Amino acid sequence: MALIPSQVLRVAILLSYFSILCHYKALDMPAHQTYGGSWKFLTFIDLVIQAVFFGVCVLIDVSSLLTKGGDSREQERQLRKLIGLRDWMMAVLAFPVGAFVVFTFWTLYLYDRDLVYPRLLDNFIPQWLNHGMHTTVLPFIIIEMRTTHHRYPSRSWGLAAVCCFGVGYILWTCWVHQVTGVWVYPVLERITPVARVIFFSVMTVVICVFYTLGEILNSYIWDQPHTEKVKGE
Repeated sequence: MALIPSQVLRVAILLSYFSILCHYKALDMPAHQTYGGSWKFLTFIDLVIQAVFFGVCVLIDVSSLLTKGGDSREQERQLRKLIGLRDWMMAVLAFPVGAFVVFTFWTLYLYDRDLVYPRLLDNFIPQWLNHGMHTTVLPFIIIEMRTTHHRYPSRSWGLAAVCCFGVGYILWTCWVHQVTGVWVYPVLERITPVARVIFFSVMTVVICVFYTLGEILNSYIWDQPHTEKVKGE
């Protein structure tokens, strides 16, 4: 038996995202006052995705509890729709985008933090909030994957959806630059146009890789032989 019920973990994670989002939006940062506001940053978009995802998870837990023992087919149908939405969000958004944000942020940060997180931001963003946005996202989503089986779509459809998200964000980033004359991330200011195309292409491939890794990890955790072996130990 788990030390902490998965339902309680989801509520705790959801509340933590609400806290992070509220603190982040309360920051008096110049970037928040410019075109696109917080929505031009993938980190903020990812936080919203994670909050919505865990909100759906909690809603499913509550709905399951309220409909337990009932025989309403309509309620069961609505619950299945919510579960389908939860699984789709996990596969296409929550895991690949969350893992991508954590991986790319810390890779660039360790190489040269000024490429992605200039030291000036230390005056606005406390360390705990930085880790809440760029570190704890990954363990939270892995906890959810470990405690609940999620059905992935076919790989072709899943990768197509992830690519659409990635390309959509790239186009949004380019539009913000077109309007303001400033790139969202400092790294884009330092490279040539050709290098930007290569950079965007590589980042799209990376997020697709994370989609595939999430699918593989989910299958490894929940495939029947492995599950029975774990239970028997």
